[in-house]
Amino acid sequence: MKQSSIPESLENFDQLPNSAYVRLPVVKGLFAYSKSTVYRNIKKGRIPPQKDISDGGVGWNVGELRQALAAIS
Repeated sequence: MKQSSIPESLENFDQLPNSAYVRLPVVKGLFAYSKSTVYRNIKKGRIPPQKDISDGGVGWNVGELRQALAAIS
């Protein structure tokens, strides 16, 4: 069975609640950006910054990402 390189969270992004958090691979996929471009756009205020969600782990809020996507559409 071939594994998909698309994170499940990205495939199901539309079904996630606004309060959910996703990791960097999903953010990269949503915006079709590289890691460095994601962080460059965070500095420019175009993508919301990541938040600490666990010990050493960070994530992006789905509701905030949806707002950022709507702003560039």
